[in-house]
Amino acid sequence: MRIPSTVRTAALAAAVSLAGSALVFTGSEAGSSSSSGTQSASAGVQSASTSGQGGKATWVGSWSTGVTKPESAGFSATGLTNQSARYVVRPSVGGDKVRIRFSNIYGDRPVQIGAATVATADTATPAMSDLDPASKRTLTFGGKTTATMTRGGELLSDPVDLRIPDLATLVISVYYPTATGPVSWHAQSFQENYFGPGNLTDEATGTAYTTTRACCWTFLSGVDVRTDDADGSVVVLGDSIADGVGSTANANNRWPDQLAERLAADERRRTAGVLNVGIAGNRLNNDGSDPILGAPGFQQIGLNALARLNEDVFAQTKPKAVITHLGVNDLWMDNASADQIIAALQQINAQLKEHGIRSLAATITPYEGFTTPGGWTAEKEANRQAVNAWLRTSPGFDGVIDFDKVVRDPAAPSKLRAEYDSGDHIHPNDAGYQAMANAIPLQLVR
Repeated sequence: MRIPSTVRTAALAAAVSLAGSALVFTGSEAGSSSSSGTQSASAGVQSASTSGQGGKATWVGSWSTGVTKPESAGFSATGLTNQSARYVVRPSVGGDKVRIRFSNIYGDRPVQIGAATVATADTATPAMSDLDPASKRTLTFGGKTTATMTRGGELLSDPVDLRIPDLATLVISVYYPTATGPVSWHAQSFQENYFGPGNLTDEATGTAYTTTRACCWTFLSGVDVRTDDADGSVVVLGDSIADGVGSTANANNRWPDQLAERLAADERRRTAGVLNVGIAGNRLNNDGSDPILGAPGFQQIGLNALARLNEDVFAQTKPKAVITHLGVNDLWMDNASADQIIAALQQINAQLKEHGIRSLAATITPYEGFTTPGGWTAEKEANRQAVNAWLRTSPGFDGVIDFDKVVRDPAAPSKLRAEYDSGDHIHPNDAGYQAMANAIPLQLVR
């Protein structure tokens, strides 16, 4: 059976609806900072969130993205040759030093970096590709301005002295002098990035970057900062709902972004970085290349969530908590049973605990009205409800975020509230993502 292109498009957008939540906890403090959809965290979570107060400067993850395999054809398969890429990102917490992470984990050859710079954005111009020349710093790798990422390897830049505030916009420019081959990438950025011929890393404006892509970050995987305001980061392990499908492009309105804004505005320090490794279409039990509704899948949906833990969670700089919001794609793409979804969530929880990481889970949000063939059915709704009922009563997690309660229509609980619906009936809009972020008691993620 061949899936129509409309189904494949929806699979990318809709399968990506597992990365937010609305908390259900046992404890005494959540009510002071949560919305009506949340409760409190356990004493152990509370003490962990404040244990870093008064500490010294340390490196923490401030921005990240989930990296996947390239497709078999097109831009991601071809790669870059004698081209520069200019990436725009917004780190969650600031600091006095910055270092950049790159990944060639899915490449078929070594990838050369001929030059690279980092700078803050020029806020005096409307072009997101423009940088502030006074802030521009040359990236080095072991003291050299060039580097080679090994096949299947990662690359961490040397630290650079660049003081940035919380939620600053960074512009990272990288020159790829020789053919990179297939890229390791994040396909659904909802942020414009820029590409042009030759070495453009020192250009103050983006005019020489002749190609604008709304799709992706290539090879870029993270930003770390040195700070005394944060003692770790919370990682969001999710799908398109974390990835921001349905939100306004270039506006940082994904719910993890809005959670970072709440943390930055909160007077109580220390805070936490927010690392969004949500991948649109991601599933708990199947890889992106596995069949969808009986037809071939595609790589940009990413590996199954358990296969992602080593790369997207455990390898981060000081991950102290993880919010897992996955399962909706397993329901509609694979007709997964509640038991299959629960088993995967239990295993993720067990592995996080083994690594000493606080484990927070989130209920699966409603999606009745999602009309893609094979989408919502009454049977799949029953499985969604069964998973959510188990999550709300499970003693194994450090906390459960009840996003379902926050975004569902009270008169029709299998549907999104109309004011939170982006229009496809599975992804929230900006207001829905804000409601999800607002529902999280901050002491759970500090």
